[in-house]
Amino acid sequence: MSFSDPRDGDLEDDASSTSRHSLLGHASRMLLEISLPKLVLAAVMLLVVPALLLGAAPKVVLWLTETAWHGVARFGLIIALASFAIIAGVASWRWGRLLFRVVERNFWALNAGLVQPLYTALREATRLALETAAPGRPLAAMRRDAGLAAGALIALLGAAVAWWAGPLPTLRVAAFGAGDLVGIALDAIRNGVWVIAVYLMVGAPAWSIAEALAGTPEDIGPPVAGEARWRVAHLSDIHIVGDEYGFRLECGRDGPRGNSRLDRVLELLEAEDAVRRIDVVLITGDITDAARNAEFIAFEDALARHPSLRDRILIIPGNHDVNIVDRANPSRLELPIAPGGPLRRLRFLSAMARLQGRRVRVVDHDTQRVGPTFDAWLAQDGRGETLARFMDDGGLRAGLAARATWNEAFPLIAPPATPDGLGVVLLDSNAETHFSFTNALGILGMSQLRAAEAAMREWPQARWLVALHHHLVEYPRPGASLADRIGTALVNGHWVLRRLRRHARRIVVLHGHRHFDWMGRSGDLRIISAPSPVMGALDREGRYFWLHALAPAADGGLALLAPQRIEVPGAEPLDEGG
Repeated sequence: MSFSDPRDGDLEDDASSTSRHSLLGHASRMLLEISLPKLVLAAVMLLVVPALLLGAAPKVVLWLTETAWHGVARFGLIIALASFAIIAGVASWRWGRLLFRVVERNFWALNAGLVQPLYTALREATRLALETAAPGRPLAAMRRDAGLAAGALIALLGAAVAWWAGPLPTLRVAAFGAGDLVGIALDAIRNGVWVIAVYLMVGAPAWSIAEALAGTPEDIGPPVAGEARWRVAHLSDIHIVGDEYGFRLECGRDGPRGNSRLDRVLELLEAEDAVRRIDVVLITGDITDAARNAEFIAFEDALARHPSLRDRILIIPGNHDVNIVDRANPSRLELPIAPGGPLRRLRFLSAMARLQGRRVRVVDHDTQRVGPTFDAWLAQDGRGETLARFMDDGGLRAGLAARATWNEAFPLIAPPATPDGLGVVLLDSNAETHFSFTNALGILGMSQLRAAEAAMREWPQARWLVALHHHLVEYPRPGASLADRIGTALVNGHWVLRRLRRHARRIVVLHGHRHFDWMGRSGDLRIISAPSPVMGALDREGRYFWLHALAPAADGGLALLAPQRIEVPGAEPLDEGG
């Protein structure tokens, strides 16, 4: 008799498991395995270059302004002022938006890579210490005090760095000769450091005060009574693997083997749909475990076995679908110019096109209007052909085009069937990271959220489900580990929360990412987190998911009725005969 069954996995499967290895254990192994030259190069590209561009922006604007003014000043003051105004207006119209986007993107890149993780780590470490030291104290008070303390400490740190780099930004425009390039670059980097430091000094207290004023989110109250008009199955974090007994990144041997549990979920949905129609099956990210081709094929095969549900399934990307560099090695670092990130995103675009390409529409970020279907949009201007060539041949220019296409694709809108019906807004909340260990951070860009709000305004009587992968707020529960608290945050979650509160009456926000469920509210905004029906337990133990019931509210909003919990049975234990 064999002493081991290979289907149960072994120690090697636990290389990246957060349940088998501590945060400190992962960090110590990373120091031994990480490529230091690649880390230095990545730091230059991800931190130094954004700081350089951010710091150079005001100097470039000043230089262009001086050049334009000197060019027209010789014609007299009145003519010069009119000419300058025309030149400035044309330049702003022609290049202003591009410059703003470059500055915004690099600002958020620095924020996501440096500032927010520092704030989040300090805040959550303080919260965890307070929760451990005073378990009987009200959770809301501890989190408020920890946030305010973290904000104050980081403000002091930011002030010290700003004074060291400044105390004011350098706006001197030197001659652009070869001998001045080093000085210009150093000035620009110093300006970038100064801007981020001042942002820390002002922003950290603002974040903590905003969090304190927002209050601790609360569990949702008793459901509204009524007859459901729409039924929505909410799944998340199904983590498809490409082989029958493959391990999952986060759980190793502590998770299920293979994809059979997803089949059981789809069977249960088909049975429920036969009793009464399900309107939407929403999967809020982490469709795959590491965005490999074999995993997308396995997902397609699973849907092919349950075709009756296919035309009602909507998916959005999670961090595992776009940011896992190597699921077997959390120390693996990917350079920003490497093709891996764009390839993973293009695989997901392809999966979305096959599954929902004719049912969802793209929003034009410039006009703020809902445009063509996703399939039609990909066919415009040869986008699909360009992306296909990149998937075959790569190339830096094609990679930049692929990234631009990804950013322009979201939000996707599944319009309501009637003017007062139920629509779905599909968002991408993933930060662009290049390190398996930091893959879970999220960010929701201003342009994407504004486009989503504009789309909802086109159907002013409709109700909406707003789907993203990352959670907006930390749940009102003590006891989460520090790794869970700091490694999975939406960088600008409170800003997104404040924007979405404007539409709270007629929307419900649904997300995944944390693998367990919560139904609550922050103010009037209702937030629903989906448990993973696949992850988090041995395969022979059951899991569950929720089937939500919704209806029009008397005030024209969206009423959330009592949901139905559907249990997913575990598999039979493996025997010696297989």
